[in-house]
Amino acid sequence: MSSAKDAQSTNQAMRSIPREKNSASDPFLIVGGSGRLGGMLRIAWQRSGEGRAVWQARRPLAWADHVFDPMALGAAYRAAARGASAVFNLAGAVGGADALALHVPLALAALEAARAAGVPWVFLVSSAAVYGAFDGLATEAGPARPVSAYGRAKLDMEQAVFDWTRGAGPGAPGVTCLRVGNVAGADLLLADRDRLICDLDVLPDGRAPRRSYIGPMALASVLSQLVSLAARGRPLPAVLNVALDGSVGMDALLRADRCGWRPRRGNPAPIPEVWLDVSRLAALVDLPGGGGDARSIIADLHLVAGPRPRRRL
Repeated sequence: MSSAKDAQSTNQAMRSIPREKNSASDPFLIVGGSGRLGGMLRIAWQRSGEGRAVWQARRPLAWADHVFDPMALGAAYRAAARGASAVFNLAGAVGGADALALHVPLALAALEAARAAGVPWVFLVSSAAVYGAFDGLATEAGPARPVSAYGRAKLDMEQAVFDWTRGAGPGAPGVTCLRVGNVAGADLLLADRDRLICDLDVLPDGRAPRRSYIGPMALASVLSQLVSLAARGRPLPAVLNVALDGSVGMDALLRADRCGWRPRRGNPAPIPEVWLDVSRLAALVDLPGGGGDARSIIADLHLVAGPRPRRRL
């Protein structure tokens, strides 16, 4: 693996794409849309009127525009990507070692298909989990020390992408790894909309962890803006934190979502706080506020997933 210095210099690198190659009205291809996050983005983009998204799935589904295995059928991947302004790779499961090992080949398949199809930009969904137990604001140029297998898999994916980019040569697409924070409703905390009482892992002193969050509507807006910037030839960073500005208590989110909770002390204890520095993102897009306001984040979630049922007395 390359040194930390090499990784940091790659994180700070910026690439531009020809303005005439694509336009902001061209479609963009979403690969891996059958997961929870993909489903929420479909609803969010429908509500916002975003009509450029084209969806891939591994099996025929009502919403799927293209059906293929992204690692097995390279020709189908290239055909689906042709004419797109960008490829978004959402594919990559949370699970055992076999599932986590797929993050690298899925990312490289997206890059190869985009290069072959002449797509100018690829966005790869990474995770704030790459930072691990970071003290203070987590910046894209700072250290990444994941403590979970999922975080290590995402960091391995990023490193493989940076290695590919360095050797790709002329005609390669630009690449941005999106280190996405907690997405309200896509994470385990808020996903089960029927549950009225949740177990919440707390710190040894009883406090709830704090995280950088973003709602699905806000995330959909951010991603649409990034696609438009790439299509217009705006230079984009190789790594980008994606969340609202601030951090919020997970207990506050549950209260705002009308969900009771019971404290659970685990071993090991959860990371106290993951607070992403989103100044780089805010310089590029119109980033909504409210990153420390649980009610605002939950209101965003309710637009896509609806509220929890009221408790029966």
